[in-house]
Amino acid sequence: MKSKILLIAVFLLIGSTIQNSIAQGLTGRAYYKSSSQIKISMDSTKMAPEQMAEIQAQLKKQMEKDYILSFTQTESNWKQAESLGGGPATASSGGMTMVINTGSADRVLYKNIADQAFEQEQEMMGKEFLVKDILEPAEWELTDESKKIGNYTAQKAIYSKIIDSQRFSTGMTEMENVKDTINITAWFTPEIPVSHGPENYFGLPGLILEVQNQGRVLICDKIELNPSSNPVKIDRPKRGKIVSREEFRVVQEESMKQMMNQYQGKPGEGNQVTIKIGN
Repeated sequence: MKSKILLIAVFLLIGSTIQNSIAQGLTGRAYYKSSSQIKISMDSTKMAPEQMAEIQAQLKKQMEKDYILSFTQTESNWKQAESLGGGPATASSGGMTMVINTGSADRVLYKNIADQAFEQEQEMMGKEFLVKDILEPAEWELTDESKKIGNYTAQKAIYSKIIDSQRFSTGMTEMENVKDTINITAWFTPEIPVSHGPENYFGLPGLILEVQNQGRVLICDKIELNPSSNPVKIDRPKRGKIVSREEFRVVQEESMKQMMNQYQGKPGEGNQVTIKIGN
């Protein structure tokens, strides 16, 4: 009986050693597609329901983007794939035009899991910033649910958090502090033993293949592991003035105040403008 237990222990040790050896040299690229639910609420006397539906459909299509997550065991970078559909999402119907700035397509987000640090290129008020700070790990709750995503079995994890936000609407004279609850669902695969994921998501025992955050969905549709013909290279962002997360938040608030001054006290002779920033 002792020899059987010893033999099992040896096999487990060998298996663990092989898995760790493979993981230490693991590199790859994961390709994601994003989609967003667009909800527009406007004065029905200014725009017919069919016009609102048409604008929502146009914006939804333009906000579908392709992204690439390149990773090693400890580092990753996240950026939008090159495409002809860059620039703000625009839609028009019946003389009404709406523009949503979805961000620059060439900005890079770099994460280092070992150092618990990130670097991210941002643009605000026409200026370039390079945000450098520590990663904030999520308190993921693992569930027993699983499903197939491509060729991989993925397990469900959930995360909820209350964040502080600031909101300003046309006609208001100052910003309003509000509490928002975010509910995130992620699907990760232990078959790819890295703790990376799309955008700012990380920290699960396997590559995150899908994320659902409110009306936004990111899903992986292609994975390349240890590509030999085109080895993975982790690019780090370089552009912009270096600031911390909190310093960049101050810049965001200043930008919001400028917009607030532009619309301050105007009750909005038609459609209301609402601006909100959060953590």
